[in-house]
Amino acid sequence: MMQKATTNLPVFIIAEAGVNHNGSLDMAKKLVDVAVKAGADAVKFQTFITEELVTENAEQASYQTQNTGVKETQFAMLKRLELSKADHLELLDYCRQKGIEFMSTAFDLSSVGFLHRLGVRRWKIPSGELLSTPYLRKIAAFNQPTILSTGMGNLEEVRLAVDTLVKAGLALENLTVLHANTAYPTPYEDMNLRAMKTLADELNVPVGLSDHSLGIEVAIAAVAMGASVIEKHITLDKSLPGPDQQASIEPLELMAMVRSIRHVEQALGSGEKKPTSSEVVNISVARKSIVAKASIEAGEKFTTENLTLKRSEKGVSASYWDQLIGQASPRRFEEGEGVDVELT
Repeated sequence: MMQKATTNLPVFIIAEAGVNHNGSLDMAKKLVDVAVKAGADAVKFQTFITEELVTENAEQASYQTQNTGVKETQFAMLKRLELSKADHLELLDYCRQKGIEFMSTAFDLSSVGFLHRLGVRRWKIPSGELLSTPYLRKIAAFNQPTILSTGMGNLEEVRLAVDTLVKAGLALENLTVLHANTAYPTPYEDMNLRAMKTLADELNVPVGLSDHSLGIEVAIAAVAMGASVIEKHITLDKSLPGPDQQASIEPLELMAMVRSIRHVEQALGSGEKKPTSSEVVNISVARKSIVAKASIEAGEKFTTENLTLKRSEKGVSASYWDQLIGQASPRRFEEGEGVDVELT
């Protein structure tokens, strides 16, 4: 079992609204409502100043062109999706009213400073910033709970990022590392969930999953494997325009995912192998006892010919079979009677 972020705490579920609001504050609030109704722990947006994030001629990722059906520059696409500072303040207040943690991923240094002034208490570093040294150092200096996504990275690159964060002031106990794949959607055969264990073993930190696969099965499986954080993109409707809509899950899917994760958490248990309170009552009716296969006279030796195993109200446990064979019967037993004797 892999490390948990904090012992005895449930998996931290982040509903990633991202840019699926399409620049609409009203739609962003509806995504908050979806996260709240599903029982997610946090709803996360994306904070960026387009001019500081990309050059004017930077090309879209191929999945963005494919998902949007529009070939344009990243700059043009992101400018439409950018939330204003006023939008952030309103969303932060709305999340407080709804009782869910507001999170946002900053994609540039100015946005990091803005979110810090906004009072966010948890940081999410996206996969694209894995090797952005000044960015990592700025976040690390706050020494607040930090979640690092590692899509597109190999183990040595992840080590470098973690080392950069720690040297810049982030306590290791404040770090959680997420395995991720940045294909939207990620083919199942490329998910490589076992990489979570590699990250946990090699880095000695809690791990989780930023899941961009279709459906909810992979996220649930990750929890069964010990993930302490699950991040999943959400949308109001997959048919909406936008680069991430098609790789996101809709409200009913989010509800099912959260419910399933909570069930899996309960099912994981303590790891101690012993009968649970719900099954103790079945021991006496499900396990077999030693009973007389035929009538047995007092003094007669117990043998495989006159003893058998059956479910019975009386009779010693079947585990005493070898101990009983060859002993003299202390009294007469009728056929079918439980052999309830004192064993030495």
